Amino acid sequence: MATVQPAETRRRHQARPGRSTLVAPRLELLSGPSAGQVELPVWLFWSGRDRSFDLGDADERAWLYETVLREAGRPDDLMAYLNGDVLVGIWPEIRMRLPEGVRLAWEAKHPQLRVGAKADREGGAVDSASATSAA
Repeated sequence: MATVQPAETRRRHQARPGRSTLVAPRLELLSGPSAGQVELPVWLFWSGRDRSFDLGDADERAWLYETVLREAGRPDDLMAYLNGDVLVGIWPEIRMRLPEGVRLAWEAKHPQLRVGAKADREGGAVDSASATSAA
């Protein structure tokens, strides 16, 4: 897999103090699984014995995405564990649980994430296909 550099983030877009947020330059590069079991490496998820997540379970899927978005330190982490279509679909659910710097950095680079979040706030349902085509 070719290495793709993450988009630059401004100092205000931090995952936590002193740690910049990594953002994929294009959502299509996020080619991780959309179904099945995923086991995160210890450098992304170190707080439990079981690092596996069932993507068929909405809560576990959201937890995995929040973890990877917050903890990714390499572009390969984003591309291996996140799926662009899944991310667009669950963004309205997870966006307010992410650190502000992560949320702002991803929404600044990928306006289609803001489209889905806006529709969710206004009470409209947006599926991943319509959110993607709106961009």
